Amino acid sequence: MKNDYLHRIENAKVYDVARKTELEKARDLSARFQNTILLKREDNQPVFSFKLRGAYNKMAGLSPAALKKGVIAASAGNHAQGVALAAAKLKCKAVIVMPITTPQVKIDAVKAHGGKWVELVLTGDSYSDAYQEAQLLQKKKGYTFIHPFDDPDVIAGQGTIAKEILDEHPEPIDAIFVAIGGGGLISGIGSYIKAIRPKIKVIGVQTVDSDAMKQSLQLGKRIELKEVGLFSDGTAVKQVGKETFKICQRVIDDIVLVDTDEICAAINDVFTDTRSILEPAGALA
Repeated sequence: MKNDYLHRIENAKVYDVARKTELEKARDLSARFQNTILLKREDNQPVFSFKLRGAYNKMAGLSPAALKKGVIAASAGNHAQGVALAAAKLKCKAVIVMPITTPQVKIDAVKAHGGKWVELVLTGDSYSDAYQEAQLLQKKKGYTFIHPFDDPDVIAGQGTIAKEILDEHPEPIDAIFVAIGGGGLISGIGSYIKAIRPKIKVIGVQTVDSDAMKQSLQLGKRIELKEVGLFSDGTAVKQVGKETFKICQRVIDDIVLVDTDEICAAINDVFTDTRSILEPAGALA
């Protein structure tokens, strides 16, 4: 599996839409901790997150027949925008199912990125409701489902971040901290890091009230949380993926938990260093 993901990541099709983002030194944080702290600036992507990497890599690998039939995704945020942008680039119909509680600004962003290629369906009060509706529509219409994290091509797309980190910083690295929701990002990053420079620690970060991966790894099986905290909505996942769990058992060295106060402090710290305001999920690690 390790070599399979290494090959997938090295051959991932992401740069038609994504850009190689900066690995920027956080000067104030580095001085405070007397260490070198680098920030991978995925907030500078066209959709302001890493999610378009995996979405585009998955969709770009579909057959012409599958693209003609269309794709479907469930998301309340960044994954939806990634799928929308990929759909416009590939001229592929995309049905995106979102909860009716989705903020208008995110709905507008999906429309802006996807244009005429995107059809929005608003249903239910949560991601789980949207996911169930997307599954029904996928079976009824024959669309290809673009999973936000539990798909090898999506994982490989996110893993291109790790390749960029090592290319940009060939000097020694002690650890890479990665936010965890469903596990797609850390699975991709961890797979590449452990194949190329296995001594680098891969450390996941979750919120204390959305720690499905940490609990699952401790118990040796996937568990489902009854409820999750929503402050870091981008990582609020009740159950991690089957594939991501399998990978994370192999590539994660440790997981640390943070609370809302610590996330707010991190948002402030990054603002001090970069004058950029991160969403909670982006400040997690």
